Amino acid sequence: MRPPFTALHVVQPGDGGVARVVTDVVAAQLDLGMRVAVACPPGTPLAAAVTARGADVHPWRAGREPGPRLVAESRRITALVGLVRPDLVHAHSAKAGLAARIAVRGRIPTVYQPHAWSFEAVDGVTGALATRWERWAARWTDRVICVSEAERRRGEHAGVRAPCSVVHNGVDARRFTAGPGRAAARAALGLPPTAPLVVCVGRLCRQKGQDLLLQAWPAVLDEVPDARLVLVGDGPAADELRATANELHAARRAGARRPVTFAGAVTDSAPWYRAADLAVQPSRWEGMALAPLEAMAAGRPAVLTDVDGARESLPPGAETYCLVRPGDPAALSGALAALLRRPVLREALGRRAQRHVLHRFDVRRAGAAIADVYHQVAAAPRPELREPISQ
Repeated sequence: MRPPFTALHVVQPGDGGVARVVTDVVAAQLDLGMRVAVACPPGTPLAAAVTARGADVHPWRAGREPGPRLVAESRRITALVGLVRPDLVHAHSAKAGLAARIAVRGRIPTVYQPHAWSFEAVDGVTGALATRWERWAARWTDRVICVSEAERRRGEHAGVRAPCSVVHNGVDARRFTAGPGRAAARAALGLPPTAPLVVCVGRLCRQKGQDLLLQAWPAVLDEVPDARLVLVGDGPAADELRATANELHAARRAGARRPVTFAGAVTDSAPWYRAADLAVQPSRWEGMALAPLEAMAAGRPAVLTDVDGARESLPPGAETYCLVRPGDPAALSGALAALLRRPVLREALGRRAQRHVLHRFDVRRAGAAIADVYHQVAAAPRPELREPISQ
């Protein structure tokens, strides 16, 4: 009897969206009968979540950024590969992708999933270096998995030469379609029952653009004075964003409610989507953001900046109301205020968005597509010679 196909996922710390993607994909792969191991920092929500789903979890202590520890981090992956003996290594995001490919160097099938290219996050010399290492590591990549066609095109334009498959992000729609309605969700979270509510879920960092959202929010309040904004998540920009929100509150009339609430990191974002009237994702760059898919699965429209994956995630025709230029707080405030003032349109967009996600972005479909990529890669002839690397 043939043993189950074994995949080793290598995941870097600190990105909640990637962690949710990996958790859902791991669950789908286990349902398909695969043996799944995950190398990630110990004591993280990801480690707990994939353990609960039945994956073998191995501690991999690593930072988010490349640096002097990269060689030692790569050697730890080499040791884990020897322990797990996987049929394939699947590395997620730039740092884990580089460390894993240095460790494996093409000796076994290797899949890399950038979840947004590293060179989009930086400019100047650092951006040039990031582009170079993405090109360089492509020599040890049997397949790149991009989460959107736009992400694939961006990598191709940057000169990343490796075979590529596009597998859109998926969500476990059952988590978001079931559960209490808006009123009950708000009561459980201690939120006002009738105030127009916008929710932004994501790591508090420059990429996700919450600073731009806070710049836009005063103009939203000018149009919809009782609107509330909740930022769900934590991250390196938390203190700066709280200071900006405090300044915004101080500028409002005496006695007014705080217009921005920080919910912090949560283990389950579904109640916040159910409580919301509208979701927003003001990112500066993405591959394909997961949070808007979750919001739409809950039946809430999402206003997005026109970065990679945004157009592909929205239902046809929603761009008119839900897509704005990146880095443009005025356009963002205009789209949010317009939808908050039009509840009938908002509800119709939410129903259409939910049908769209259920049809196109179910995680089981994504998990099966990734499994197909694994089998294609594993079945391909292996070159006899792989380029060594000096240690």
